[in-house]
Amino acid sequence: MKALVLEKYNILKYKDVPDPVIKSNEVLVRVMACGICGSDVHGMDGSTGRRIPPMIMGHEASGIIIETGAGVNGWKTGDRVTFDSTVYPLDDWFTLEGFYNLSDNREVLGVSPGSYKRDGAFAEFISIPQHILYKIPDNVTFEQAAMVEAVAVANHSLNIAGIRTGDKCVVVGAGMIGIFILKLLKISGASTIIAVDINSGRTEKALKAGADHTFISTEENLGGEIIALTNNRGADISFEAVGKSESVNIAIDLLRKGGKAILVGNISSSVDFPLQKVVTRELKILGSCAIRGEYENVLNLMAKGRICVDDMISAVVPLSEGAVWFDKLYKRDDNSLNKVILVP
Repeated sequence: MKALVLEKYNILKYKDVPDPVIKSNEVLVRVMACGICGSDVHGMDGSTGRRIPPMIMGHEASGIIIETGAGVNGWKTGDRVTFDSTVYPLDDWFTLEGFYNLSDNREVLGVSPGSYKRDGAFAEFISIPQHILYKIPDNVTFEQAAMVEAVAVANHSLNIAGIRTGDKCVVVGAGMIGIFILKLLKISGASTIIAVDINSGRTEKALKAGADHTFISTEENLGGEIIALTNNRGADISFEAVGKSESVNIAIDLLRKGGKAILVGNISSSVDFPLQKVVTRELKILGSCAIRGEYENVLNLMAKGRICVDDMISAVVPLSEGAVWFDKLYKRDDNSLNKVILVP
């Protein structure tokens, strides 16, 4: 089969590789669409340590089942499917307790951190365990289904937050995940939705996504503006979707006493942390890791037209051109680029 292979850091080649061989509990999926995730772009140069070459990246995908293993039940050839980005063991303690995204032995598709290597979906075919499969509704396209993972990450952060009707929320970082957090907040019952980003182009997108108010993160009186919009208290919940010291501190600064900060971004391995602010104001700091069963809900929202992803797809291009589009995303020459989907 053909695949886009990260042969060395910053070197991607479209080449022939062996077809996957499925196990008894797996299906073979013909990949119809696979999105380039920001983590793939950041991982391409080795800076994250989670894409050690040679390997095939890609975990935001959809396709058609063309073969099933002997132990597969409930799935057949021809089924249109998408799948979780996390391959988790069913007998792990965390899985059994309902936290499969935290499993000690989980593996992420298209990731190679040294402890394991799991080739991903920038290829014509991929083998997938049956327990992470989800059927694509008839009115959802393969390209839309390739966006489910990103929306599900955002959905998980709202579930972690425990949104209540009337909550006043701030989203710091209006990139892909931040935009989907905003879209989900709009249908969640939040009464005031505020977006903060360093880029004015992104704040414009945030308004279209459902933000009631937007601010540039460097504004001198940002805290005062947020206070004025939140009954002179501050936000009930903030979502940090970047993963840098500056944005984490903003997400904490804009909270009311007793508020919650949900940390979703993880570009940095560590950040400066305002300990005294957190302690003296009794703030709750919660991490949100990947996905934990949100695929089904996201697919239902898509099928019912309650969440739109088409406006976040900038290009659908052949997998053979993947290296060119990775380069564009890596150099960030075009800030208007959102999701690029590769089609084998």
